[in-house]
Amino acid sequence: MTTVAVFGAALAGCGSGGGEPRGSLAAPPPASASVSASASASASAAGQPAAAPTLAAGPGGLTPVFERAPATRAKTVALTFDADMTADQGPRAARGERFDNPALIASLRRLKVPATVFMTGRWAEEYPDQARSIGRDPLFEIANHSYSHHAFTSPCYGLPAVDRQAMRTDVERAFTAFRKAGARNVVPYFRFPGGCYDDEALRALAPAKVTAVQWDVVSGDAFARDGDAVADQVLAGVRPGSLVVMHCTRSAAPVTEQAVRRIVPELRERGYRFVKVSELLKS
Repeated sequence: MTTVAVFGAALAGCGSGGGEPRGSLAAPPPASASVSASASASASAAGQPAAAPTLAAGPGGLTPVFERAPATRAKTVALTFDADMTADQGPRAARGERFDNPALIASLRRLKVPATVFMTGRWAEEYPDQARSIGRDPLFEIANHSYSHHAFTSPCYGLPAVDRQAMRTDVERAFTAFRKAGARNVVPYFRFPGGCYDDEALRALAPAKVTAVQWDVVSGDAFARDGDAVADQVLAGVRPGSLVVMHCTRSAAPVTEQAVRRIVPELRERGYRFVKVSELLKS
């Protein structure tokens, strides 16, 4: 439980303030709530559906940040899953460590739960068949979690940092990896590794025309060993319009699938409907 709490605090984000890293619980830069009717040229080139809504750019053209839908009567919730793999973890995968979670994807399919998978490009390269399967299933959509899973601002919980000049390239490299894997349901959304960002990172990504997607509910599934504790944390935090962060990485989040099997029926019993981020953005 201590590990769950510590890692949950890390995922909840860094402090907000001038030039300091910000995470999901910090106020994002103001951005228009209107939805852009067209996807960016880079998104189209990456095979992303033109119909996927994006937020208008923030002040000064900063990349907009989305954390949850506005409070409405609609009981919708988006479950999102980070498929993490850093650029330097290839040797660990070669030794048998599993950064995927086929059982989780199978359970989401069995339960008919729409979901958004925030995938790193390195994960797609390691598991191209799974990336293609997820990215061609209408139940799911693939969003960008960077290529390398390196931090876009420092400090960020020990992650090595991407050079400012390489940030856009890192994001575009991930979209290229999805395309090479054969994924089709790719949306122009980006999640910062560690949830850490600052204005410079938002400015660096502006040409990519993506919407940065954070969260308002931390599942605490990373390194957890108690699926019920993860489920309790999610069930206690969900509100109409919530966006939940979880993981699709077996070695680092081994009880996520167990937690999902409890979360889904209990939220449905409360009247919630599961949606992808693209649908939550439309509300």
